[in-house]
Amino acid sequence: MKVFLFGLPGSGKTTMGKELAKLMGISFIDLDEAIQQTAGKTIQEIFKIHKEDYFRKLESRQLTELCQMESDFVMATGGGTPCFGDNLEIMNQRGVSFFLDVAPKVIAQRLMKTDLKVRPLFADMQPDNLKDAIEFMKSQRISYYRQAHHTIEPDWSANQILELLKTGTRS
Repeated sequence: MKVFLFGLPGSGKTTMGKELAKLMGISFIDLDEAIQQTAGKTIQEIFKIHKEDYFRKLESRQLTELCQMESDFVMATGGGTPCFGDNLEIMNQRGVSFFLDVAPKVIAQRLMKTDLKVRPLFADMQPDNLKDAIEFMKSQRISYYRQAHHTIEPDWSANQILELLKTGTRS
């Protein structure tokens, strides 16, 4: 089984993905890390040198290649992954997708505790503008995120997601 987690930056995709993969006994893949390994550059360098369009092409190519693997995995995608190209369709056809629906206010609080410079879309942002930027980003992406097989609230645990996968019910 292939499991895809997506949502806004800072929604907890990587944390949840690692926990879920461990519970399931399968590999965890962070799509951004896979892109960095393939490109030999950080996401920040790719955005700075080649810009976002180039990054999105790399992202789609990497997603497609990983989805062609026979092995099962849990993947934390980038926040924009489902919003570009055929990425959402690929994920929904190849596995089970989950939207981690976290309030922009909570995400802003989480991101303020991190180095924003490592997040290209927020790197030059003033902290006072962060919540508004996240709200705007969510408004632009929500129509894609809602196409996930399941929507997960912030208080869900990896165990609850695993149970949902076992029963096959929709959330």
